[in-house]
Amino acid sequence: MEPLIFDLSVPGRKGIHLPEPDVPLADMPGELLRDSLPLPEVSQVDVTRHFTRLSQLNMAVDTTMYPLGSCTMKYNPRVNEDAARLTGFAAIHPLQDERTVQGAMYLMHELQKYLAEIAGMSAVSLQPAAGAQGEFTGILMMRAYHADRGDHKRTKMLIPDSAHGTNPASSAMAGLTVVELPSDKRGNVDLNALKANLDDTVCGLMITNPNTFGMFEEHIEEVCQLVHEAGGLVYGDGANMNALLGIVKPGEIGFDVIHYNLHKTFSTPHGGGGPGSGPVAVNDKLKDFLPGPIVRVRESEDGEALCEWYTPPKSIGRMRAFHGNFGMLIRAYTYICVHGEAGLRAVSQHAVLNANYVQARLKGVYHFPHGERFCMHETCAQGKVEGAPEVVALDISKRLMDYGFHPPTNYFPLPKLVPEALLIEPTETESKETLDRFCDAMLRIAEEARSHPEWLKEAPHTAPLKRLDEVKAARELVLCCTIRD
Repeated sequence: MEPLIFDLSVPGRKGIHLPEPDVPLADMPGELLRDSLPLPEVSQVDVTRHFTRLSQLNMAVDTTMYPLGSCTMKYNPRVNEDAARLTGFAAIHPLQDERTVQGAMYLMHELQKYLAEIAGMSAVSLQPAAGAQGEFTGILMMRAYHADRGDHKRTKMLIPDSAHGTNPASSAMAGLTVVELPSDKRGNVDLNALKANLDDTVCGLMITNPNTFGMFEEHIEEVCQLVHEAGGLVYGDGANMNALLGIVKPGEIGFDVIHYNLHKTFSTPHGGGGPGSGPVAVNDKLKDFLPGPIVRVRESEDGEALCEWYTPPKSIGRMRAFHGNFGMLIRAYTYICVHGEAGLRAVSQHAVLNANYVQARLKGVYHFPHGERFCMHETCAQGKVEGAPEVVALDISKRLMDYGFHPPTNYFPLPKLVPEALLIEPTETESKETLDRFCDAMLRIAEEARSHPEWLKEAPHTAPLKRLDEVKAARELVLCCTIRD
């Protein structure tokens, strides 16, 4: 194993030489100085090699397939990055006078328009910083809508058990009581359970479509109609929009509000936990409640079109400082412009095709709880192999790393819904050849589970670190680096 950077430290060795200062020196206040700063003393080449080695230990979308279910980890086109780095975008400040940032505001206006069109909605706010904040924003608007009508008893949110895990958390944060709805045998929300819970206390329904099983809700129009007849609103979790672009508009089948995950559907980086972007799109019922400011275009006195900030009349207020994660907005706008209408539709068509190809190749070796149906952009398998009772989903995922693939999402959907779940989302950016290598690896692992289960139990074998004690790591956190004597 390569030596750690502290092992390479030699007293007096420097990786950089600073020029002599060309300004008068000033005394540094003593309280700002440390008696010692035990950093390694190494050469520039050692520093470069150290961090390059570290970067090569990571799996990344640029190096391997990332089949994380419900996360849409697709390749990030470099043209998006080039656009975000243009000086006119990268070097502006949110407090500049709006007359000096008309280009940036126009981009935001056009992105609002595109996202509204894709969703079949009336208006969009780009403010939310991520999908979960988009959810929270949508729920606050739903509450404000009912309060504006004097209907204060609507404090109940219905959420299917196939929804994303942040849905109940967002509802509870907004002060609502969460009622879980079971799924039927085909992976849809149970209509009888829905009807039994619809009354005049229902604020609305939060539903993920396609749901976490990777299935399109077969009765979605009826579901929306039932909720509306009870006076409630329908919230659509848009994290799975990669399956619907140019094919289904949520607003046209009964949704009142959805959020997007721009960092998923429109290919902006996930790196380092963010930044994300979770714009919300709403219909006419809710457009006056959008968080502001949003961008609108008006005609000036001399006939010139000008962008201006605008706060809707019944706005729930700001959800964050300034105007959203602007760099992510640029990347998403570029992605949409490059693909166009036909290209976005092709994105979803290929995402759905790829997921069904994986399901077809693995079915019979791995069990798919809803395998009698075609899936959408992702497919849910059970991480169990006949003839290998001691092998579980985690073992399969750890072994998959030895074959050069990032594991799929483990144990989601929840174990009560799909025991030992492996949620696989290949996305549209993977070729048939890559999908075949992934499926070949999964099939080989199934054979190994029967013949050499210890290989899976001890995996990964090729990673820099072997299998970690994840419980111990969670309970006994080490939040700083240990400096060797």
